[in-house]
Amino acid sequence: MRIIAGEFKGKKLFPIRGLSIRPTTDYLRESIFNILGDRIKDRVVLDLFAGTGSLGIEALSRGAASAVFIDRYLPAVRTIERNISACSLEKRCTVLRMDILGGLNLLRSISPPFDLVFIDPPYKQALVVPTLKLLHRARCLLRGATIVVEHSVRESLAEKIAAFSLIDQRQYRKTLVSFYEYVI
Repeated sequence: MRIIAGEFKGKKLFPIRGLSIRPTTDYLRESIFNILGDRIKDRVVLDLFAGTGSLGIEALSRGAASAVFIDRYLPAVRTIERNISACSLEKRCTVLRMDILGGLNLLRSISPPFDLVFIDPPYKQALVVPTLKLLHRARCLLRGATIVVEHSVRESLAEKIAAFSLIDQRQYRKTLVSFYEYVI
């Protein structure tokens, strides 16, 4: 697993050992960022169910201003911290160990509003819709924020969820990537 483009292009990231985590492949990550294009520069990023942190770190490599990474598993948090350190990104990152469904209200107090969010929860657990609803209630997003959701093709998502409208959706084998806009 490597950073695809930008300041840290080619930098190898550390994997998570021992957990059955499904990291975003380099191919899928490259596809997502090709779709996002210039919508990354100077963005404040939130990486939920962050795993190794590869999506948020890729965004930082491509010019995002800062990132907050959240995962509930200690091995994931330690791996994210290790990957951030390997790229010398400590000053631009915050890593939180917490259960995302336990509440995201604290995000208002730790960061400027987010305008780019990655959501990559474990498959088969129906976590996308509850996460989007919590994000809306937390009021931690800028109007027009882009939300990128990686989910199983078996998990159908509505075109409108809370204050999020589907703007694009792409299929990559057994994975769907849904792009939502925060329209409040």
